[in-house]
Amino acid sequence: MIFRPFYTDETGCASYLFGCATKGLCCVVDPLEREVDAYIGFAAAKAMRLAYVIDTHVHADHRSGGRALEERSGAKYALHRSAEVAFEFEPLDDEQVLELGNTIVRVVHTPGHTPESISLVVSDLRRGPDPWFVCTGDTLFVGAVGRPDLPGHERENAAQLHRSVRDKLLSLPDSLEIYPAHFAGSACGAGMSGKPMSTLAFEKRWNPLLQLPVSKFVDEVGGTAPPKPAEMDDMLRRNRGGAL
Repeated sequence: MIFRPFYTDETGCASYLFGCATKGLCCVVDPLEREVDAYIGFAAAKAMRLAYVIDTHVHADHRSGGRALEERSGAKYALHRSAEVAFEFEPLDDEQVLELGNTIVRVVHTPGHTPESISLVVSDLRRGPDPWFVCTGDTLFVGAVGRPDLPGHERENAAQLHRSVRDKLLSLPDSLEIYPAHFAGSACGAGMSGKPMSTLAFEKRWNPLLQLPVSKFVDEVGGTAPPKPAEMDDMLRRNRGGAL
């Protein structure tokens, strides 16, 4: 498997390009508009075709490069089916499987940060059938979880986020690496580590929020969100394709 992270230190954003070198197929997860040329250039250098561009949710802190990559590469731009946007996209469902040659991507619906949030469990069949890593979007960070207040109804969303983390992510093998969409410097969560990746075993041991029962989790996560991202409304409007 080819795997390449792209980190933007000043905003704490992370995006990922990965796929099957044998078949020359890849995808980009949580692309930034400013990095579109870099994704296309890297894929071309590895003789890979972009088959999918996936946003784990509609981002509120930066301009997504999803539609620009779709236009320039011919890749399918994918979001969870429930995403509220004003353009056509490839709809993804819970437990859907995307095949990129030997790279297998399983979609897991993990709402809480936003209703349409997903995580992506990735396997490399050349290593074996067991999953290798999970792209957790804004659901689970290193040392933290995503903020639940951006869509409103933050206590209800926090309870849903707790279920997504507990039932969907923590039930995965401890050995899985996790690659979130943000690290320290982002306003999409509180208390994020400057370390951009981790493992589920490490988070179970050291992430303090994962030890809390749902009532305390809701109190803690629902009441500690940082200020909302600057220009949030404008970013959401752009990433949704205009006012709905």
